[in-house]
Amino acid sequence: MAARRRLTLVAALVLAFAGAACLGQGAWIYAKAQLAQLLIERAWQRALAGESAPKPWPWADTWPVARLDAPGRGISLFVLAGSSGRTLAFGPGHEQGSPLPGTRGNSVIGGHRDTHLGFLEKIEPDDSIWIQRPDGVRIEYRVTQLDVLDKRDTWVTRNDGESRLTLITCWPFDALRAGGPERYVVIAVASTPAPRAPGSRAGSAGAPAATASRSR
Repeated sequence: MAARRRLTLVAALVLAFAGAACLGQGAWIYAKAQLAQLLIERAWQRALAGESAPKPWPWADTWPVARLDAPGRGISLFVLAGSSGRTLAFGPGHEQGSPLPGTRGNSVIGGHRDTHLGFLEKIEPDDSIWIQRPDGVRIEYRVTQLDVLDKRDTWVTRNDGESRLTLITCWPFDALRAGGPERYVVIAVASTPAPRAPGSRAGSAGAPAATASRSR
């Protein structure tokens, strides 16, 4: 009986230490994410002041290219350059090769369904989405289309037609495993023609399908 009690006590201590370790790791991840957002916001302020491609930390391979606000959903996010896994860990990513957010053409933005782009689950037609560019200009977009598509359906990334945002994340939102074959796509069209940003070039949409495949 005494041996069983000792075994039970040891097991309880092991579980307690394991739980504390998990809580500590979770707290560290949360703190790191919050610090990253603070640094990204400071980098955005430098962009508004005229700095080109301001890195939020010295070794970063990304930088904020736009601020995205969905006021009806209480959302304010920084869109980062590129769509690598490292970038999407810190925010939605702008697909290289598509026009920058807030400029003419189809700007493709991808992100994770369980973090930064989770709000797309609640978005509705005619919702307002605002983009602020590094030159301070703000452009309003209105949601016009919601689709669930196969990740191989890349027509939504083509740079043709009216100026718009194409937001892509994984589907379904409550999937137990990330990286399924379907994507949730939200298209929002500019309420007024977007003025061309200084020094901007409209890109082609040659590779944006990669954004959809990496989103989760």
